[in-house]
Amino acid sequence: MNRRDFLKVASSAAASMAAPNLASAAGEKVVTFVPQSDLTLLDPVQTTGLVTRNHALMVFDTLYGVDEHFEAQPQMVAGHQIDRDGLRWTLTLRDGLKFHDGEPVLARDAVASIKRWWSRDVFGGDLREATAELTAVSDDKIVFELKKPFPLLPYALGKPSSVCPVMPERLALTPGTEQVKQMIGSGPFQFVADERVVGSQVVYRRFGGYVPRFSGAASFMAGPKVVHVDRVIWRVLPDAATAAAALQVGEVDWWEQPTPDLLPLLAKRRHLKVEVKDTGGYLGMIRLNHLVPPFDNPAIRRAILSAISQSEFMTAVMGTNTDYWKDNVGFFLPGSPYANDAGMDAFAGAPNYAKAKRDLEAAGYKGERIVFVVPTDLHALNSMSLVAADMFRKIGLEVDYQVSDWGTVLQRIASQRPLDQGGWSAWCNYVPGASAINPAAHSYLRGIGRAGTFGWPRSEKIEALRLAFLSAHGEDRMRLVRDIQTQAMQDTPYLPLGYFAQPAAYSQKLSDIPSGFSQFYGVKKA
Repeated sequence: MNRRDFLKVASSAAASMAAPNLASAAGEKVVTFVPQSDLTLLDPVQTTGLVTRNHALMVFDTLYGVDEHFEAQPQMVAGHQIDRDGLRWTLTLRDGLKFHDGEPVLARDAVASIKRWWSRDVFGGDLREATAELTAVSDDKIVFELKKPFPLLPYALGKPSSVCPVMPERLALTPGTEQVKQMIGSGPFQFVADERVVGSQVVYRRFGGYVPRFSGAASFMAGPKVVHVDRVIWRVLPDAATAAAALQVGEVDWWEQPTPDLLPLLAKRRHLKVEVKDTGGYLGMIRLNHLVPPFDNPAIRRAILSAISQSEFMTAVMGTNTDYWKDNVGFFLPGSPYANDAGMDAFAGAPNYAKAKRDLEAAGYKGERIVFVVPTDLHALNSMSLVAADMFRKIGLEVDYQVSDWGTVLQRIASQRPLDQGGWSAWCNYVPGASAINPAAHSYLRGIGRAGTFGWPRSEKIEALRLAFLSAHGEDRMRLVRDIQTQAMQDTPYLPLGYFAQPAAYSQKLSDIPSGFSQFYGVKKA
C-alpha cells in the first residue's frame, strides 16, 4: 500500500472504529489493542494457539514464570523445597492469592489445575509420567512425589507456551477433553464475558484483588505484575489497512502484528513507535499430518526439504529487511545455546524443485490430494501458506488449498480423521522461539504420535535422544541436541522455514510495555 492509499483509508477506518461499546467511565485508563487474530477458543488447555495463550496470561496466573533469560522463577509459589535426592518437591503458595470470584487460591485448586493441564500438554505429560503422586497436603502446600528426578519441574509449570493455568478446583475438574465454561482465574485481569463480541471485541478489567509478588523485578512472565490501567479492550481488525489507520488516528493504542509493508509508514509517525518487543521471535514451519497419506511416508516428507528456500518464506512474512528474519535455521532458536548446524546439508542448493520432484516419485508419491488448510486472517501464516502452496505445486504435489479463519483452522487441525471425513494434510504455523531453546519444551519436535501435538509424528529415536538429554549435563547435552536435529531432518516432525521477529506498533502514550509477547501488566498510559 502506498502512502496516498494509506492516508485515504484513515478517515473511513476511524469512523468504522467508533462504537458505543468502547465507552468507558470518566477517568478510566483504557488500552485498546489489536490482537493477531480473533479469540475463538478461550480455554488454554484446549489449544496451543498463541492468541489464547496471551488471553490466558491475563486471566490466569501460573505457579512459575520464565524471565527474559528463559529461566523459571517462582510466581504463585513463594518457593519450593527439594528432598529425597530430588524425588520430593514441596511447593508453598504465597500469601494473598485470590480468585476473581473472591475465593482464596488453595493448594487443591493448583493440584486439580496441574492434573487437567498435564492430561493435554506434551511437556506436562513428561511431568505426569515422572510423578508417582501429586497431592495438596495443606491449604498452601503442594507435594510432588516423583518416580525419578525431574529438575525441569519449575520450567514445565512456567513455560511460555501451552501454559499451566491455575483455576478453581470446580472448574479444573472439567475433563481436559471438554471446554471450561467460565474464565475465572487469579491473574491481574478479569475477563468480562458479557462484553465479548465474537469476531469483534474482547474486554478485560483490572482485578482489584490481585496481589503482585513483593520481591524481584518484573521480567517477561516473572516478577511483580503491577497493573496501571483499568481496562484492556481487544479489537479484532483482520484487515491490515483498517488496523493501521485506526492506530494512526488514535482509535487503538497498540497493534500486535503489523504487516511488513506498513512498518515503514508507521515508523515515520512521531506519535507511534515500531519495536520488536518479543526478541525470542518465532520459528516458521510446515506441519505435515503423519497419520494420513502421503505424509505418513517419511521419504515423501524428506523429499520436500530440498525445495525449501527459507529466505523466500521469511521474505514473504517480514519483507526484505533482514533485521527481522534469519534463514539457514534448524529446529532450535538461532543464537540460543543449542542452536546448531547438524543435518542442515538437507537444504544445500535449495530450492531444487527438480530434485524434490524426483525424490517424491522415488519415495512413491502417486498424485494423492494434499488438503492444505490456511488461515487468511493471520498475515504470517497466510504468507507462508502462499509460498508453500506454490512450492508444493512446483514439485508435483496435488494441492487442495482450503482457506478459512484462524479459529476454524485451530479446530480443523485437531481432527485425526481421514481427508474425506474433514481431515487435513498440511498447514503452516510458527512456534515461539522461547519454546525452541532446548528439546525439553519444544512440543513440535516430539515424536510421540497421537499423544502429541497436531500432526502427530512418531519417532522412537527422537524420543530416546530427548530422554537422554533430560538427564545429561554439559557437553553431552550439546552432542545429544545435535543428534536430535540430525534425526529430525530424517523423521521431519515438521519442515523448518526460518526465524522471524515480529515488531509491534503502539502509541507513544503507552510506556513500560513488557518485553516478550503481548502482556499488559506494567503498561502505563499517559
